[in-house]
Parts: sequence; structure tokens; C-alpha cells
Amino acid sequence: MDLRNIAIIAHVDHGKTTLVDQFLRQSGTFRPNQALPERALDSGELERERGITILAKCTALSWQGTRINIVDTPGHADFGAEVERILGMVDGALLLVDAAEGVLPQTKFVLGKALARALRPIVVLNKLDRPDQRAEAVANEVFDLFAALGASESQLDFPLLYASGRQGWADRSADGPRRDLSALFSLIVAHVPPPARRAGEPFAMLASILEYDPFLGRVLTGRIEAGRARRNMALKVLRPGSDQPVEEGRLTRLLSFRGLERIPVEEAEAGDIIALAGLAEATVADTIAAVERATALPAIPVDPPTLAMTFRINDGPLSGREGRKVTSRQIRERLFREAEGNIAIRVRDSEETEAFEVAGRGELQLGVLIETMRREGFELTIGRPRVLTRHNPETGALEEPMEEVLADVDEPYAGAVVEKLSRRRGELAEMRPLPGGRLRLVFRIPSRGLIGYHGTFLTDTRGSGVMNRSFAGYGPWKGPIPGRINGTLIATAEGAAVQYALFSLQDRGSLFIGPGERVYPGMIVGEHSRENDLEVNPLREKKLTNIRAAGKDEALLLTPPRRLSLEQAIAYIGDDELVEVTPGAIRLRKRELDPHARKRAGRAA
Repeated sequence: MDLRNIAIIAHVDHGKTTLVDQFLRQSGTFRPNQALPERALDSGELERERGITILAKCTALSWQGTRINIVDTPGHADFGAEVERILGMVDGALLLVDAAEGVLPQTKFVLGKALARALRPIVVLNKLDRPDQRAEAVANEVFDLFAALGASESQLDFPLLYASGRQGWADRSADGPRRDLSALFSLIVAHVPPPARRAGEPFAMLASILEYDPFLGRVLTGRIEAGRARRNMALKVLRPGSDQPVEEGRLTRLLSFRGLERIPVEEAEAGDIIALAGLAEATVADTIAAVERATALPAIPVDPPTLAMTFRINDGPLSGREGRKVTSRQIRERLFREAEGNIAIRVRDSEETEAFEVAGRGELQLGVLIETMRREGFELTIGRPRVLTRHNPETGALEEPMEEVLADVDEPYAGAVVEKLSRRRGELAEMRPLPGGRLRLVFRIPSRGLIGYHGTFLTDTRGSGVMNRSFAGYGPWKGPIPGRINGTLIATAEGAAVQYALFSLQDRGSLFIGPGERVYPGMIVGEHSRENDLEVNPLREKKLTNIRAAGKDEALLLTPPRRLSLEQAIAYIGDDELVEVTPGAIRLRKRELDPHARKRAGRAA
């Protein structure tokens, strides 16, 4: 069968997974009356909750005698490593651009990676059903982006389609018949080259995706670069830079993609994307090869992590009450297993006892890892995120990771956004008007300046602003950035919080807890209205006497507590504080629970 391998790349929320849904429906992969969940490839629990793609996934369909392997990639900047390694599996790419929002930071990132791999993308202007679409202006933006990224003559001559993934149509012109996706299917077959079939060489495949199956063990997905794969054939695993095999084994299960399923097959040839099982130590970027092959395939370089957090055991008084996995050994095994399959994450043992340093691309990526571990039954504490700096190899000057930020805001709120980002060492690079009385602000800002800013941004723009960010390399150290202004309310007793005590504490600041919740000494129960920390007793009860008052007690009305999400809690804490994460709760606490130890640590600092 004729074969094509393509990846769908785009900025977050530009419609990649929705378009794949229509691919599967219109190619005949499913019956017309078969129920297909919305965003079928976003099968993970967190992916469905957040509405974003976190892990790259493969599917396949047939169109007029041609089998098309499709890889759906994440669109968020924190998961850019998934895009980088996937592009080595394909021979073409569909670049989706929202016809209203236009070119955004992650659009630039994914297109730059595709052009560097010498791919010739097909550009699809999606969401033409939006009333605020500006397709012609966005088409010009896309061409300018190709030119700015140094595209070759053949890459600049990209085919352009207008589409609506939700309505299921794509046409050569914006005012086309708008019936189906046949124009896009035909363009894929005509424009994307078939994979090179080096059938005469020994079998070799570069592992690009690693999954764990309870029955098959490790399942590795990649494209066969040379030779044929046969079930039960002998294999060995090679790592880049070494001729000695990491392990040897046998190919116990060979799986090919058909729609949303993986079908067992006996044989697969060069150019096809497959999944295989039978190896115990192979991981992403390893070469899985026949025993007669001597060298590993070149691995795809991935941009380094920019942010690090410390993962510790939960050593608080409530430890072990909600989770099943609480030991440092269990946490260590889980983190190193994650690093095997996710090449954007790096894990190492910390200088602190029973703690590990985890480095990744951003707050969202590490937040997803923490939330996943929490749902798996882990209990742990997380330290404040910090950026990973470096010294310039030529000048020796200290450098820090920088971000490019695009903020689309209503005109009355632009001043507040510019003021807050400037305070965080951001530099305004561009300001231009958008339709509907909105402005697009482009900033270059240190990554640490964005930690905890998203909530402030939504407040300043009354929830109407849209902010996108992308890693923009390293720049000179920008100096200190002002942090949290207010102090915290710290509990001094252990037990269940009392409504009477919380009512009295409301005047001191905003509370993070409600009545009946368990607290312990050193736990942060609220934010102080002043700059200093304040120790409070949320267990204090009303004194009872045998004298009956003439009037009734006033009703104790409590303001609803301010509940912090996991990402908000991680961004909120200071250097001397931790986030306690368990399957049942997210709590804030001081690193030192004992008040005397906190004072000693404060004097030492």
C-alpha cells in the first residue's frame, strides 16, 4: 500500500485534535452511525479535563488506496519536546493556524523545527467559521514567518488551504464549496513524499514514544528507518555514542495503527510507523535494531529544560493518611521512569536528603507531572520553582532563560498589563491593534518573571485577556524581580479548624481553609493583609459560661475560602515554603514547621 507519514503541528487550541476527529470520520475509519467522542485522541484524563493535548499520539487511516499515518502533537510550549522528537518520524507536516488569532509564539516554534528538518509544510488556515476571522491577513503573516525563519525556495512555495475543523471542510479558496476534507486528503497524498524504503538493510527503528502497558510492558513507537520488522525476531538496543548494546531481546508483539486502535501484525516494512514490545530497558532516543546492525541511528537534539523544582517526601503531621505511596524510594522510581519516556524532563538526586531535583520546560509541564502522581496515590512536597541559569561560554556572563509573550487584551486594560510586566523586567517589543478594540502586546521577559503572573493577568484584564508564551533563548541576567508582597497566616495548633476562630481571623487577611479542615503547626492557612508572617490559632473556641445573655449570639458569616489550584499554589509559595500534595488535598506549609527553627533559619539567611 502507498504510505504517507504526517504530523499535525500548531499553537495550543488552534484545532489539531478536532481536525483529526474529522479525518477519522470522513476517511471511513468509523461507521457513519458509530459514536466517536469529541477529541478522540485526547484520551488521557488530564487532557480531557484541561482541553489540551499533552502527549503525542499516532493514528492511521486509508484514503483512496493510500494509508496515512497521522501524529497529533501538543500545542503548548511546555510540551515542545514532544513535537521535536515526533518530527523525526514523519515526511510532512500540516501547520494549522487560527484564522482569527493568527501567528502565535508556538506557531513560530513548531514551524522552525519543521523547517530545520527540511519538511515542506502544508498550511491550513483553520476556524474560518469564526465571525472575527481575518484569513487574508493571517496568510500574509504566515508567509512573513516562513521568510523570517529562513525557509528555502521550495518551503516558501507552500500550499495553502482554508478550513473549519469543527464543521469538517477544507478548500483551496476561502469561498469554496465547504463540503468535506477531500481537498486536504488529496493534497496530502500529492504534496507529502512517501517514506524512503531502505528494505535491503538490517532492521533499525528510532524509538520516539514510550508507553507502559500492564500486559505488554514497555511499548515503544517509532518509524522503521531500514529493513523489515518481524514478530519473534531477535533485537538489540543501541544508544547514541556507544557501539555496545544496552540489552538484547526478542520482538514479542508488533502493532500497527488503524484508526484509534493498534492491530497486531506479523511483519512491517521500512517507512511504516509501528509499536513494538518485548524489551525491558529500551527508552526514547534508543535505536532498536536487528542483531547484525552495528551503529545507532542519530538521535534528535532537544532544547534543554529551563525550570527546576525540588520534589520531597511528605514529612508533615498528616503524612500517610491519604496516599499509598509516601517513601522516597517510590517517588524516586516514579520520577526516573517519567524521565525515561519524557526527554524534556531531567531528574537527579538533590543535595537535600530524601529529595530530588526535577527540571522541565515550564510550570504546566511539571504541574501535569505532579497532578498525575497525586492521582496515582503519591504524597509529596514541592519547593518553589527556580529557573536554570548558565554562563555564556564566550564572555562568562550569567544568563537566564527568556520568554516571548504575546498578550491580546482590550485597550482599557493594556496599561495595567504593561506596568506589571515591566515591573517583572519585561521589555515591550511591539504593540499593534487588533479588530474589536483589542491590542496585541509583544514582550521579551525572563522566565522567572512569569512565575505566578497568569492569575494577575486574568485579574487585570477582567478575564478577557489571552496570553501566550514561548521559550526565546537565553539573555543577560536582568537582576532581582519583586516577589509576593503579603505575608502569611501560620497555624500554631493541630486539629480541625473552628468556625469561631476563622471568623475572628477574617480581619487579618484572606483564608485558604474552611471550618472542619485539618491543620497543624507550621501550615499556612491564609494570606496576611500585611507584609509580615503572623502566627494564629484557628482552633480557638468561644469561652462558655453558665450565665445566659439576654441577646442571641450573632451569626458567624464566613467569607468563602480562597482555594488555590496546584499551579497557583506552586507559583504562590516563597523560598521558605512548600506545597504539600496528597490525593485528597493541596496544602501550603512552611519548610520548617517548628517556629523556633524558622526563626533560626531566618537569622541565618
